[in-house]
Amino acid sequence: MPRIGLIGCGVVADYGHIPAILSTPGLELVGVCDVNAAKAEATSRKFGIPHHFADQDRLFELNLDGVVISSSAPAHMTNVMGASRYRAHVLCEKPLALSDTDAEAMIAAVEATGKMLLVGYVYRFSPVATQIKTWLQDGLIGDPKMLRFVYLWDLHGQYERTEDGEWVESPRWRGRMLEGGPMIDCGVHMIDLARWWTGAEVVSFEAHGAWVSNYAAPDHMFLHLDHERGISSSVEMSFTYGHTARDPAALFSYDVIGDGGAIRYDRDGWRLEARTGSETVRGAGASEKNFPGMYQEFLHALESGTPGHFPTGRDGLIATQIAESATAQAIQKRASLE
Repeated sequence: MPRIGLIGCGVVADYGHIPAILSTPGLELVGVCDVNAAKAEATSRKFGIPHHFADQDRLFELNLDGVVISSSAPAHMTNVMGASRYRAHVLCEKPLALSDTDAEAMIAAVEATGKMLLVGYVYRFSPVATQIKTWLQDGLIGDPKMLRFVYLWDLHGQYERTEDGEWVESPRWRGRMLEGGPMIDCGVHMIDLARWWTGAEVVSFEAHGAWVSNYAAPDHMFLHLDHERGISSSVEMSFTYGHTARDPAALFSYDVIGDGGAIRYDRDGWRLEARTGSETVRGAGASEKNFPGMYQEFLHALESGTPGHFPTGRDGLIATQIAESATAQAIQKRASLE
């Protein structure tokens, strides 16, 4: 049974990674690590995990087969390089690194050990995403020509009320905008899906931004991607769709248009269908995220020694490069108009 450890006992680990690992037969979570020793201890106690540490080397000394890195992005470089020294497979949360140079170094270090560096693009593992992948592989709608991704939401609101009743800016909202905004935070998932579903690399792109709030990065972005084989994708991402509304609503959808039909997924009602010249096929709807599915695939990767459907470190780097460059392009266009 593969023995794994986890570094970074934050919110995503608490609601996503750890419960999914513990519910995956065949995976053994033997220890957790966090620079905040009290947080590591509390997480260990909450989930019944045998070991907890503040020092990552002590975690690696447990003779791990793999390590999950769910720490904050600035720590990823240190965590991945540590895992490479102990020759462990790595599943790292996105973004892989804060710079291309760091990402390249991390990829090279893990590859040199003969181990895998995988990236937690959890959208790939949704039953919706895997069904669309299967439909496209089977040629259900012919050759895909155009993909459209829409995710407009409020990131839980730009403002929140304190215990004293005062309205203040949400640290979550501010932090995600300072990190680069919606395309970098969420759009990377859509860029990754477009590459994975089509098997076609992005050869050029054009980005535009809109500013409802007053950050350097756009809080609403439009990205057009040109792929190999004449395929196009569009990604529209927003953090300011109802961000100050009392009752905000989110829009989330996928559309894939082929020369023999079209596929549509709408999170409102979890509707998934493919319409062709001869039939309408309906699939099982589901959330766009699937942590348990990701860990089933992680188990398979550890047992087989191959990534399977998992995004690799190189996939993570490509999606991040596009999202960051697109955001910079939109910012530059705004500056040129001022």
